[in-house]
Formats: sequence, C-alpha cells, structure tokens
Amino acid sequence: MRAKELRMLTDAELRARLEEARRELFVLRQDWYMNRLQDNNRITAVKRDIARILTILRERELARQMEQGGAQ
Repeated sequence: MRAKELRMLTDAELRARLEEARRELFVLRQDWYMNRLQDNNRITAVKRDIARILTILRERELARQMEQGGAQ
C-alpha cells in the first residue's frame, strides 16, 4: 500500500493494518522455512509496508508533541 493512501487512515486503522501486516509476515516466514513460499518478494513487500506504517505513526506522534509545546 502506498504511503499516500496510508496517510488518509486514522491511527486506529493504521494500528490494525500494522497488526495484520505483522501476522502476515509471521506466516510468510513460516512458509519460507518450510519451503512452501511461492513468492519470496512478498516478504520484502510486507516488511516495507510495516516500515511505512511505523513511519507515519511516528510522524503523527512527533507532530502532536510539537503542538503541545516542543519535543519532550
């Protein structure tokens, strides 16, 4: 999913997507270890999705801190 699309979601929706992505990564890694994985590139894509979601959540957290009077 693109970052532009993720930025339109609420924090709760992002956290739900993050949990889904982490579960998917877990299953993909299990499949990889058991030689059942068909698309190895999917692991990389899911890892990048997780990183995007975490980045957006962190940006929002920092923005809230700045609104409250600077970094604490």
